[in-house]
Amino acid sequence: MKHQWLLFKTALMFFTRIPVGNLPFKQAHLQASARYFSWVGIVVGIVGAIVLVLADLLFSPALTVLFSMIATILLTGSFHEDGFADCCDAFGGGWTKEKILNIMKDSRLGTYGVVGLILILSLKFLLLLELMQFFPIELVAVALIAAQANSRFWATTIMQKLPYVQDIDTSKSKPLADRILTKAEMGVLALGSLVPLTLVFILIYSTIDQLDSLLFSYGFASWLFFFILWVQVPAYLVQIFAGNYFMRWIGGYTGDCLGTTQQVCEIAFYLGCLLLWKFI
Repeated sequence: MKHQWLLFKTALMFFTRIPVGNLPFKQAHLQASARYFSWVGIVVGIVGAIVLVLADLLFSPALTVLFSMIATILLTGSFHEDGFADCCDAFGGGWTKEKILNIMKDSRLGTYGVVGLILILSLKFLLLLELMQFFPIELVAVALIAAQANSRFWATTIMQKLPYVQDIDTSKSKPLADRILTKAEMGVLALGSLVPLTLVFILIYSTIDQLDSLLFSYGFASWLFFFILWVQVPAYLVQIFAGNYFMRWIGGYTGDCLGTTQQVCEIAFYLGCLLLWKFI
């Protein structure tokens, strides 16, 4: 258990700015910590959810969503947003594998990156704002946690199916690519995604006063399966498209590609929730 806690803190250290103390850095620890990436998403989501609920007591829905987004961005140091912007610049301005990878390594932000960031942050803001119009704040908060965990799960699966293509000496993501997760480790990763999804479904059911009678029934289990399948489909389609796109253009993935997958899968999750509410 102590070793697992060390691996979880390693994942926190890699993806957030949360102080975890002086950890002895070992490449093996970073590689094994990938099983907890979705759990890091839960932590990030919890912080964003707390800010969302507290801000809702004082401010308008727009300001509430904005403060929550700022909290998660500060907590992660714009880690995934930076990767998304780099991918926008690289795939927007490069037409060969070499050119795309060179642009990705450039620390400067170009026009494609600026436009991409504005669009995806605006879309995330508007989707969360619309969710607040249909659902109680507690449900939106849990959905935010689920989105953060779910998106990191799908981003991590990219690592399991594509080769890493960036320079080994200049990339901090390369150690993660040297080891494929075992089935048990993938189970831990998936569990971190499924737990908040189940909580979202329970909250939805509780709003229609049928939770008590269906909690242990076949009906509840079947509807839970349907809900998880429905909200996962958009993110899964994003993962499939992103994987094929990266493979086609650069023959694999980079750390920036993982950040891009996380950002777009988060958007896809919110879209799935809205579509479920409007059409089911």
